[in-house]
This record gives sequence, C-alpha cells and structure tokens, in this order.
Amino acid sequence: MVRKSQSTSDNSVTYETETKIKETKVEYPKNYADGPGKFQRNTFGLLGDVDYEFAEDGSVNWRSMIKDEHLFPNRSWFDLRKKDLPRSIDGLKDHQLLIKLSGIKELAKLRGFTDVSYEVVKCQPDHVAVICHMSFLPNYETGGKAVQFQDMANATLDNTSSFATKFLETIACNRAFVRCVRNFLNVHIVGDDEIDKSNNPGGGTNNSSLNISPSLTPYSMVQNLAKEKLNCSNFEEFKVILRDWWKDGKYQNERAKDWSDFSDISPTDARILMREING
Repeated sequence: MVRKSQSTSDNSVTYETETKIKETKVEYPKNYADGPGKFQRNTFGLLGDVDYEFAEDGSVNWRSMIKDEHLFPNRSWFDLRKKDLPRSIDGLKDHQLLIKLSGIKELAKLRGFTDVSYEVVKCQPDHVAVICHMSFLPNYETGGKAVQFQDMANATLDNTSSFATKFLETIACNRAFVRCVRNFLNVHIVGDDEIDKSNNPGGGTNNSSLNISPSLTPYSMVQNLAKEKLNCSNFEEFKVILRDWWKDGKYQNERAKDWSDFSDISPTDARILMREING
C-alpha cells in the first residue's frame, strides 16, 4: 500500500510504502499439538511455550528455572556443622543445596545446545580427568551467536566410593557435564555428581594407607584455613565466600573466575587470601 502526504511548509510531497508482514501459520498433525507445536524457539532463542524468569539485567535467571524436585539438602554441609538435616529445601540457601543430574539435563534442554563432546585428558586406574565441550544455541543473551563452552572435572579413588570407583570415566564425564552447564548458566548450586563421595573426605585413601603426609603448599594452606575459619567443606563453598567478598569490595580478583579448585590459586594470590581469611 502506498500512502501520499504533502507538507504544508514547503509543499513537498512524500510517498510512504506501508508493508504488512503476514505471519505464516504452521499446521501440525493433531497428535503434534503437545510435541513440535510446543517445542519451538522464538526470535529470542527461547522456547515459546515456557514461562521464563528474568534477572534485573534482563538476562534469563536460569537458577529460578530449576524445579524443586531436582534439589535437595546438602547433607555434608549440615554434617560438618553438626546440624540436623532439614526435611525439605524450604528456606535453604544455594550453598546448602545440591542439584540432581536430572535438573542439569533439564536446564541444558531449556537453554538449547547442538552438541556435547568429551575429551579425556588423563586416564589412569586411579584418576580420570575429562573436559566437557558444549555448543550452545544462539539467543538474545549472546547477541544471536552460538557459544562454545567447556569445563573440566575428575574422578579418582579418593573422591568416589562404592561401585563408582569401577566407573571413573563415567563419573568424570558426568561431573564435567554438570560443571559445564551450571557454570555457563551462572548457577551456583553444586551438582550432586560433583561432590566428594568417598568414605574419607578430605584425606586421600592412597596417602592414608601409606601414612604419607600431604605436601604443604600455599593453596593447601588456603584450603585448610577456609575449612577451619570459614566452614568451607569444598571449593564450591569457598567460591560462594569469594563472590560475597567481591560484592562487599573486600576481595576482588579477576583471576578468581578461572579457578575451579584450590590448586588453581597461585602462591601470590594464596598469600593474599590467607591474610583476608585471618582477618
């Protein structure tokens, strides 16, 4: 449709073309109504039939998309502090919770990805380390671009127990997948698959059987101080403390975002952290 308009000031004539975009209606077989008809992504890269929650900055609040059925209290957190284990997750904070593998899989499906692959970087009878590589679909959060993300995890005889010690490769892959998804989506609840489930947490079975004392390093001193003074039973709980310190301006270190274990902390950073922990 062409619309003509004339200016009253200079008698100029302007022709405007008005184009109406006609939406194409896609018809599905009747039995597809609860399948392909629902599972479609819109121009924002989000599933059109899902009720998303958003953060203050406009990004998706992926933490809020986790259903309660996938969460449960972190027993080790309460046992370490000699507290009774709650019967429900009501009122618990993220660092007091664990998320099941099923919850991580559901988050990955909601976010959307094209492929996932695993790179075994270490494979020994007592230690397997794996990198999980994932390609996430483009959405409005990434400027409409696909994103590749990776994260690493391991499984050893010292951090597994029972039948899991016979399937270190599988355990390592699951842990790497969980860590990759939740770190990409900024979810700070530790995965149930990630935690140390050995019968001797905090002490290696190999070292204890040989009566060998662990080496004293700057990062191990940070680990010991974090456990003694901050009640951190693992590195994920320590990272929660670091995030609080960042918000409060007490300790702000850009390198900390790349740490996935106490051993990633450099001697220089370890000395600074020890001063902060000792207060």
